[in-house]
Amino acid sequence: MKKYLVEFIGTFFLVLTVGMTVIDPVVAVGFAPLAIGSALMIMVYAGGHVSGGHYNPAVTIAAWLRGRCATADVPAYLVAQVLGAAAASFITLYLKSDPTVTPKEIVFVPALIAELIGTFALCYVVLNTATAKATAGNSNYGLAIGFTVTVMAYALSGISGGAFNPAVAVGGTLMHLVKVSNLWVYLVANFGAGALAALTFKFTHPDDK
Repeated sequence: MKKYLVEFIGTFFLVLTVGMTVIDPVVAVGFAPLAIGSALMIMVYAGGHVSGGHYNPAVTIAAWLRGRCATADVPAYLVAQVLGAAAASFITLYLKSDPTVTPKEIVFVPALIAELIGTFALCYVVLNTATAKATAGNSNYGLAIGFTVTVMAYALSGISGGAFNPAVAVGGTLMHLVKVSNLWVYLVANFGAGALAALTFKFTHPDDK
């Protein structure tokens, strides 16, 4: 249970940061990606030694396909992450006094591509910095993971909103940042990118079991 609780907590703070900085922002909106990437970074450092610090169903799928997440843990990880995102969403809406939020308009194909690229980058960095034998024991994996989200958010959020995470997409839907009818775009692109990152890692690291 401790692994699942850590995944809940980490995803909670990640999605809370998304909501609090993007909805009627308390900080300048231009700094939201930096805050979000930093939230992920500190939660990875806080809980990575317990659960692996995924906080993202796409990362869990990538780690599972790579062989670094037990099959029995996958469903509970996904549930914990989505529940953490949902809890953060409801608390954000309460703290923001249930504001009127206009969901982001997206164009399906560019948004799919943007989410695929951003999520691939994140999962690829996670696998290479936190699961590869050659980088075992390093102390910079959290920085690399957090800054990947920051960079991809600055680069691509104007196209797709920059979720790069199915749990964030679910939270964004609950906070009315994402249209319900558009949720499939994030789920398809994010999970597909996680699988692609795992296959790429296994191809480039054939001896890293």
